[in-house]
Amino acid sequence: MEVRLSAQGGRAGNGVSYADAGVDIGRGNAFVDAIKPLVKSTARSGADSEIGGFGGIFDLKAAGFKDPLLVAANDGVGTKVKIAIETGLHDTVGIDLVAMCVNDLVVQGAEPLFFLDYYAAGKLDPEVGFGIVKGIAEGCRQAGCALIGGETAEMPGLYAGGDYDLAGFSVGAVERDGLLPRDDIAEGDVLLGLASSGVHSNGFSLVRKVVADARLGWDQPAPFAPDRPLGAALLEPTRIYVKSVLRAIRETGAVKALAHITGGGLTENLPRVLPAGVAADVDLSSFGLPPVFGWLSQTAGIVEAEMLRTFNCGVGMVIVVAQDQAEAVEQTLGGCGETAWRLGRIAASETGDRVRYTGVLSS
Repeated sequence: MEVRLSAQGGRAGNGVSYADAGVDIGRGNAFVDAIKPLVKSTARSGADSEIGGFGGIFDLKAAGFKDPLLVAANDGVGTKVKIAIETGLHDTVGIDLVAMCVNDLVVQGAEPLFFLDYYAAGKLDPEVGFGIVKGIAEGCRQAGCALIGGETAEMPGLYAGGDYDLAGFSVGAVERDGLLPRDDIAEGDVLLGLASSGVHSNGFSLVRKVVADARLGWDQPAPFAPDRPLGAALLEPTRIYVKSVLRAIRETGAVKALAHITGGGLTENLPRVLPAGVAADVDLSSFGLPPVFGWLSQTAGIVEAEMLRTFNCGVGMVIVVAQDQAEAVEQTLGGCGETAWRLGRIAASETGDRVRYTGVLSS
């Protein structure tokens, strides 16, 4: 039997199309056209940020690198997107997406060069998608990297209703002799902590459970910030540390190591940059616990150890510097608008403990 295709792509006589299955190619093309100005706004040396081709191109030579190493990172926003979906506030999770990737690049001394996103939904809502990409573009501008491509996938049957998910991919470069962590981390080095902007993008399965158990609505005043709705307060985007940290690295030459405090908190992220034989001694009284974390802990009875290995607890990035250079790094960071604390020191570890705490978490 001969099967003849109609001009619309279905079998002649039946007229079945991709749109009938829930995927509208025309809507997707219109969405790409709508976001082109956002993408263009992220252009930087090495990339023109045009989209529409099969791949994005970046010119390392045009970016000024001489003997670079490439560093790559990918991440998502996790179940924080559920709050965005349930509140209808979609213009900040894109910043989170960029932040989770580029903050992982800069801890190795790398300058983020470009970013690509993956946005998957059951049905593409152009208004929602535009808000998401608007946030991604803002995150890229904050990090100084170009948005050079991405993928929008409409997958009915896999994602229900208005659900969607996000993933991000970023590549950075660092001159070979600037790769972090350095090999001269030693006893007596100082730990500087940079303030977070809130919960960032980790631990939201627990956050959502606390909210559900407390029977709170997203539009109610946040118990820890009564002038803001709960949903909007919890969607405060992840702080992007790239420009301030790169400035500290380049202007002082004193940064030995950096740790991005994500899932696992201080407890599990600090050891990732420490050499064998040393530990991080952290004084918990050296910084104040932001109200959102105090509320989570008190409302759900979360013990201190669990808080420290689930959330950033107010410290989004840790920097290791020599004691005699700590003040210069603090001044540089302060000039970039960062709030920094002296969290503690690097000390010998004879017991195998990598992070040791003194003091207590308190607001």
